[in-house]
Amino acid sequence: MAEKKQSIWAQLKARIAVDSVDENDEKIYKSGGRDFRKPKDAKGTLIRILGYAGKRKSLFALVLVTMLISTVCSLAASYYLRPLIDDYIVPLITSPEKDFSALARQLGILAGIYLASAVATYFTSRTCMTLAQWATNALRRDLFSALQDLPVTFFDEHTHGELMSRFSNDADNVQMCLEQGIVQFLSGIITFVGTVGLMISLSWKLFVITLVTIGLSFALVKGIGKYSRILFKKQQSSLGALNGYIEEMLDGLKVVKAFNYEDRAKQGFEERNDEYRDNAIFANFLGSIIFPTMNAVMNICYAVTAVLGGFMTVAGSFTIGSLGVYLNYIRQVTMPINMMSNQAINLFSAIAGAERIFAIIDHEPEPDEGAVTLVTVDRAEDGSLTETGHGERTGFWAWKIPQSDGTYEFREVRGSVRLENVDFSYVPGKPVLQDFTVWADPGQKIAFVGSTGAGKTTVTNLINRFYEIDSGRILFDGIDVKDIKKAGLRRSLGIVLQDTDLFTGTVMDNIRYGKLDATDEECVAAAKAANAHGFISRLPDGYNTMITGNGQNLSQGQRQLLAIARTAVARHPVMILDEATSSIDTRTEKLIDRGMDALMEGRTVFVIAHRLSTVRNAKAIVVIEHGKIVERGSHEDLLQQQGRYYMLYTGQSELD
Repeated sequence: MAEKKQSIWAQLKARIAVDSVDENDEKIYKSGGRDFRKPKDAKGTLIRILGYAGKRKSLFALVLVTMLISTVCSLAASYYLRPLIDDYIVPLITSPEKDFSALARQLGILAGIYLASAVATYFTSRTCMTLAQWATNALRRDLFSALQDLPVTFFDEHTHGELMSRFSNDADNVQMCLEQGIVQFLSGIITFVGTVGLMISLSWKLFVITLVTIGLSFALVKGIGKYSRILFKKQQSSLGALNGYIEEMLDGLKVVKAFNYEDRAKQGFEERNDEYRDNAIFANFLGSIIFPTMNAVMNICYAVTAVLGGFMTVAGSFTIGSLGVYLNYIRQVTMPINMMSNQAINLFSAIAGAERIFAIIDHEPEPDEGAVTLVTVDRAEDGSLTETGHGERTGFWAWKIPQSDGTYEFREVRGSVRLENVDFSYVPGKPVLQDFTVWADPGQKIAFVGSTGAGKTTVTNLINRFYEIDSGRILFDGIDVKDIKKAGLRRSLGIVLQDTDLFTGTVMDNIRYGKLDATDEECVAAAKAANAHGFISRLPDGYNTMITGNGQNLSQGQRQLLAIARTAVARHPVMILDEATSSIDTRTEKLIDRGMDALMEGRTVFVIAHRLSTVRNAKAIVVIEHGKIVERGSHEDLLQQQGRYYMLYTGQSELD
C-alpha cells in the first residue's frame, strides 16, 4: 500500500513539473507565439475578464451593491449575538422574573438582518447569472470574430478540436467564474477582513492563536493552488487533443471502416482519453484536498481557543457573549477561506481558459496592407468609369487606385493574372515553388497538370493570398496583389474546390452564398448553367429543400454541382476550378463542361485537373513538376513535343 501511495505522489510530482509538458501541451501552449507553460499574469487576465462584465455597468454595479449588503448583513448578524447574549439572555437566567418581550424584539431585529442578507444574496445570484451570460456571449463573439481575421496558416497549425474547446470548455469555465467564482471570492475577502477586525476587537490575545492558523491556511492555499493551476492547464490541453481526435475520426469514419482501422482508432482514443482522465484526476485531486486540510487545522484552532477562552471567561476578563461570538467567528473565518480556496479552483481553470481564448483574440490578424479596393462602376460611351453608389450593381467592376495627389484612378477589372519569378515555401527551407512564372490574359483558360504535390493547388492559393510568397510578384490587372485589399481581391475570384462545403439552409440559400443579394431568378439561372437545375427540381422541396450535415442527404456529385452554381451566381471575372469535376461521373461531367464553357466565357479561368480530357480546350496547359514549370503550350503543341504531357496523355506515365 505504501508503494502504491509513493507511486501516486511520484506521478503527481511528474505531472506538476513544468518540464514534463508533452508535445501536445507544447503545441497548444505556444499558440500565438506565447509560451503557455510559463506562469501567466493572473491579475491582468482577471481584469480583462472583468472588463467584459463591466460592459453591462448597471448589472455589474447591482452585483457589487447586493453582494456588499449581503456580506455586511451576515457580519452584523453574527456580531449582534454578543449583546443579545450578554444584555438579554444572561440577565434572564439570573432574573427571578422572566420577561421575554425585550428578547423577542431583539430576535425580530436579528431575523430582519438575516432576511435582508438572504434577499441581497438572491439578487446577487440572479444578477450574476445574467451578467455572466452577457459577458460570455461577448467573449465568444470576439473569439469568433478574431478567427475570421486569422491567416490560413493559423488553422494549418491548430486542429478543429483545439479551437472548438475554446468555445466550449474554456468559455464555460469563464462563465462559471463570472457566475460564482469572482463574486464569491470578493465576498470571501470582505467577510474575512470584517471577521478578523471583529475578532481583534473582541480579544487580540485569542486572535494571535487564530492568526497562526490563518497563516498556515494561506500557505496551504498558495502552495497547492500554484500547482493546481499547472495541472488544470494540462487538463485543458489534453481535452483539446481528445476533442480533435474524436472529430478527426468521425469525419473520416468511412475511411476508418474501409481500411479496418477500428482497433487502431479505439487504441488512439483510449490513449488520449486516459491521458485526459489522469490529468483531470490529478488536477481535481490537488484542488479538492485544500478544504479538508484547512478544516482539520481550523478544528484544532477551535479546540485550543475554546479552552483558553473558557479560562478567560471564568477569570472574568471575557464575557460569555464575547466567547460565544468569538468561537462562532472562528467557524466563520474558515468559511471565507474555504470559499476562496474552492473558488480558486474555478478561478485557476477560468484564467487558464481565458488565456487560451485571449491568445487567439490577440493573435496577429492576417496582414492586409493593401489600399486598392474593388468597386462597382458605370461605363460611359467614351469608356470612362465612374464609381456607383453603395450597393448598386451595374455588372462592371473596377480597381479604385489611390494616387499621390489624393485622387483615384479607376482601372477596369479584366482578369489579367501574372506570377513573376515566384518563390514560395510552406516551411522555411523547403521550397514548393521555385522561380515560378506563369500568366493568363483576360478570358484565357489556363490548366495546371502535374503529379500530386507538384504545386498546382499552391499556385491558386497564392493568387488568393491565402499564403504570402517568399519572393517575386503576383500581378492582377497590372497591380501587385499586395497592394489590393484582400476582401476586394477575393471578391473578384470565384473558387470551386475539390472538397465541397455546404451550409445548413435551403438549396437556394447555398447557391446565394456566392452572391448574398442575388435574386431567386439569378440563383436558378446559375443552377441551370451548372446543370444542377435538373436534380434540384427532383428534390422533395426543390430549391427550398433543407441541407443539413454538410449536404449528407445529397450525393458527392450533387454537392459539387451546387458548389459550381454558387460560384456561377457571383459572376467573378476570374475563376479557379480545383478538381471541380473530380467527384462527378463522366456523363455528368460532359453536361457540366457545356455549361461551364458558357459560364467561363469572357473570364480568366485556372483549372487544376487529374482528368486530362477536361483541359484539352485550355488556351495553355502548364505542366508542373517539383514546383517548376517543365512544359507550357496548347494541347496540340504539347502532344507534338512528346514530352511529359504526351506521356501522361497517352498513358505511358501516370499522375501520382
